[in-house]
Amino acid sequence: MSTDHKKKILFVDDEESILDVVSEYFSIKGYEVFTAKNGADALSILDRERIDCCFTDINMPVMDGLELAENIRKRDNTIPVVIMTGFPSLDNTIRTLKNGVVDFLIKPINLNQLELCLKRVLNQQHLFVENILLKKEIESKVRIESLNLELLQKIEDLQTLNRIMNNFSTVSSSTGVFNRLVEMAVEITHASESAFYIINQAVTRPFVVAAAGVGTGGAVASPIDLINISSRIPNYMIMDVASDQLPLLISEGNRLHGFSSEIESVMIAPLTIRRKIFGVLTTINLKECRQFGEKDLYYLSYMTHQAAYAIENLALYENIYDNLFSTIYAFVKAIGAKDSYTEQHSNRVTAVSKILAQKMNCSAEELDILNTAGLLHDIGKIGIRDEILLKPGKLTNEEYDIIKTHSIIGANIVGQLGLWEREQQIIRCHHERYDGAGYPDGLKGTDIPFLARILSIADVYDALASDRTYRKKMEEIQILDIIQRGKGSFFDPDVVDTFMSVYPTGEIQKAVQCQSCNNPCAS
Repeated sequence: MSTDHKKKILFVDDEESILDVVSEYFSIKGYEVFTAKNGADALSILDRERIDCCFTDINMPVMDGLELAENIRKRDNTIPVVIMTGFPSLDNTIRTLKNGVVDFLIKPINLNQLELCLKRVLNQQHLFVENILLKKEIESKVRIESLNLELLQKIEDLQTLNRIMNNFSTVSSSTGVFNRLVEMAVEITHASESAFYIINQAVTRPFVVAAAGVGTGGAVASPIDLINISSRIPNYMIMDVASDQLPLLISEGNRLHGFSSEIESVMIAPLTIRRKIFGVLTTINLKECRQFGEKDLYYLSYMTHQAAYAIENLALYENIYDNLFSTIYAFVKAIGAKDSYTEQHSNRVTAVSKILAQKMNCSAEELDILNTAGLLHDIGKIGIRDEILLKPGKLTNEEYDIIKTHSIIGANIVGQLGLWEREQQIIRCHHERYDGAGYPDGLKGTDIPFLARILSIADVYDALASDRTYRKKMEEIQILDIIQRGKGSFFDPDVVDTFMSVYPTGEIQKAVQCQSCNNPCAS
């Protein structure tokens, strides 16, 4: 680049590391580089310098990128603005287009890609300025139409990227990720077939774990389909892509040996997790179908990138979830060390609650929530002094008030763990009464969480049916009478009806007996 008239480039980003890297890179390339940490600082630079192009992040303090773009457009609409963001959305895209933004890049951005974008934008700027000076020429209309089409295409591209990103955000298993990957590859690239191969250090020979397309009737592949599809592409080519970790596009013009004559075009993209190969995604188009292009390959690579994030997040979530359950059992054991009755009581209450919840058609998710809340519903007793908690005689009013704080203490303890908001609510509310006379918040009726209403009756039942230091367990007929008389006052009427209908079957008694002898029933 000629040094007699350096192009002046402004980069705006609140991440200093990004500013340092682009400043050094483009200075070496011969540009005069200015940097700012937010939109307000950028406007100060624009007041004193004639900037040729501005690159800006969206989310920044003081003034964000969209407001900066609008200010630049109002000051001088010949200065092109390029948005850089790590969180693309259709809403932001439309807003940026309204503010006169000429391009939209998704982080992380390769420096070579950034330079190509800059050259293209500067070239477009030159043409744009020329059109302003020669606005009477008919070519200006054609250029505007072309720009509009280009911008509309960018919106369509971003919609596709958002669809890919959102599709993986709802998958809950690795198998689901693999199946979603091949289905999307067929749908978005209009491929005849797609397959995902596992290939890593532990699996040195690639094998197909998911496939979709014409060979599978449009559905996820059966084992026979997997075998047939896995023979479409030579193993050596899959291994080459896995080794290089670079996507590959093969069309009619550069066909390689080893393919069936029925195949027209092929794409292969690696899936890496933390820079290590995990698998390879392939798509093929058969004869009479179109050939894949570079945009198709970009979409395929973006899919594997998002799938890798999904797999990694699933693994992270499972690890966190395991750690949280370890914390549960540590808490339960801590209660047991202090008061053996409370530990056994929590196990029995959990078992009875889950039986009632199943009879009331609760979902699998609700049963999991109830399992956690049941085991921890009395965890707050850790915070009660031993002389009160373990007192063999009747409690005074002051001591009883202290005991009642255990539901609040327990909810606060569980709240520190994260991820368990509903469990926290149940623990706090398991001593609320249906008529509003319970504690700690005096909630009434359906204001009490539904699962807490189930846990409440299981809690009272086990307390009445257990030996305590200050009294023996009650007779069965007394317990049932107390629960029946508590219908609509202590307890939710629907839960009482369910309890009374299940009790004669013996399921509740069997579950309690199994938990008491530390030999849980198979059911």
